[in-house]
Amino acid sequence: MAKIRTGIIGCGGIANQKHMPSLQHYSDRVEMVAFCDIIPERAEAAAKKYGTPDAKVYTDYRELLKDPSIDVVHVLTPNVSHCEITVAAFEAGKHVMCEKPMAANTEDAQKMLDAWKKSGKLFTIGYQNRFRTDSLTLKKLCEDGFLGDIYFAKAHAIRRRGVPTWGVFPDKSKQGGGPLIDIGTHALDLTLWMMDNYKPKSVMGKSFEVLGKLLEPGNQGNMMGTWDNKTYEVEDSAFGFVTMENGAVIYLEASWALNILDVREAQTTLCGTKAGADMVADAPGQTGLRINTVVADKMAVIKPDVGTPRGVDFFPGATLPPQLMEAKLWLDAIEANDQNVLIVQPEQAFVVTKILDAIYKSSATGQLITF
Repeated sequence: MAKIRTGIIGCGGIANQKHMPSLQHYSDRVEMVAFCDIIPERAEAAAKKYGTPDAKVYTDYRELLKDPSIDVVHVLTPNVSHCEITVAAFEAGKHVMCEKPMAANTEDAQKMLDAWKKSGKLFTIGYQNRFRTDSLTLKKLCEDGFLGDIYFAKAHAIRRRGVPTWGVFPDKSKQGGGPLIDIGTHALDLTLWMMDNYKPKSVMGKSFEVLGKLLEPGNQGNMMGTWDNKTYEVEDSAFGFVTMENGAVIYLEASWALNILDVREAQTTLCGTKAGADMVADAPGQTGLRINTVVADKMAVIKPDVGTPRGVDFFPGATLPPQLMEAKLWLDAIEANDQNVLIVQPEQAFVVTKILDAIYKSSATGQLITF
């Protein structure tokens, strides 16, 4: 089978940290033949490190899309440009992997869905946290009905001081928002996926533009370095209350900067009619899962072994890290030309964007947003 020819659009942090190394891991199945970035040096560096010997470099994604030999593009640009590039890629006949979130607002996400459905191509969004061992274990429990009907959930994306100080993260015109759209999107995606519930009825939300602008350099304590409080344009925390059509509710919390000690990122808490579950790690950077239930008429907590898994030395079977599992499934789907192979479906990612957008709109208007 011929290798899948892939173009990379956006050669910044997420491309270098996740997508390009993951594709390189499967170099027997895929080759990166084109790289595009508005900063030519970044595209040139990516091509030199990850590309084929004849890989092409572009500063205009439209020129990259003109190459009929490219099968797939990865859209790894700031949030507000996801829609424009993805729609153009589908019109050019390419399969599309788009980094999260799907889009900066509902209208753009709908345009992406419409273009995908017309194209006949494959489409997915980069929600790699679904592939963690704790996530997959909890999903299996939910599918098996172990928790019963989930009627209350929390989506956690809380950092105490974790403001990104690189790229365009504090730029609202490029990103569309701050922690809500950046890391809140992962927590909400996990929660909706576990509940298998994608029918929101109403949303009430509030965002706060406080610490990002208030705290001056020298008084920030940020683990990612100092940010410029004078050019900080997005929220530093946001909260939403979502009511689903079936009556279930979700509380979403997201922050880059918040005076709080209970920090939890890309995690969910689920409360069902039979049992409950939450993702709580024993130490930072680890995975953890607790199931709360009743055994022999006594309250009990079960902690499945979902630590960093590995196989037996010198034998196959080691579990892949999330970013490699995501890439593998994407390549599997392309080779099979089957959208159903993918775990992250576009319609699901659309609902995530729809809810995040509603939280921002509710905060701006002070009104309940109904669908």
